[in-house]
Amino acid sequence: MSGMPKLIGTLTIAGLLSGLAIVGIYQVTLPRITANKQAALERAVFQVLPGSSRLEPMVWRDSRLVPVDAPAKGEQAIYAAFDSTGGFVGYAIPGEGPGFQDVIQLIYGYKTTGERIVGMQVLDSRETPGLGDKILKDEKFLAEFHDLAVTPEVVAIKGHGTNPNEVDAITGATISSKAIVKIINAANAVWLQ
Repeated sequence: MSGMPKLIGTLTIAGLLSGLAIVGIYQVTLPRITANKQAALERAVFQVLPGSSRLEPMVWRDSRLVPVDAPAKGEQAIYAAFDSTGGFVGYAIPGEGPGFQDVIQLIYGYKTTGERIVGMQVLDSRETPGLGDKILKDEKFLAEFHDLAVTPEVVAIKGHGTNPNEVDAITGATISSKAIVKIINAANAVWLQ
């Protein structure tokens, strides 16, 4: 019992130093993490909207889309994309929602002419390796988002559909495939008013 105060003091100091180290490392690495996330987002936008070379974040304020330098904390943004001559290419719309394992974050390209989704990329997913992660890797599945009608809403089906708003769900990753479609439809409901 006589060594108990010494043990408690040692553990308290070790816990305090560990906590300070964690906070310090977080503060030092946060700018780099933020910059890396922004760079990954920009690469994804250029991929889902081919031909774009410049992005402009936009937010919904006063019943209209307005350009901003950066969205305010908690504010959702989409990205207007422009080509090298300044011509409008389309919008890159982020979305997120529950998958089979965890939250799936994605971004997709939307062209107002023709009201079509022209590309989709999953930004973050922790779906089951070998099954659910096919939403990241299956080229056939990803290709279904290169000319996808948004009206009526996008539908995930089993088999090859004939309608322009249908996506063939991945066998073995049906829940993840349907989650992608739900996320896109939810984002469309917010942004395509």
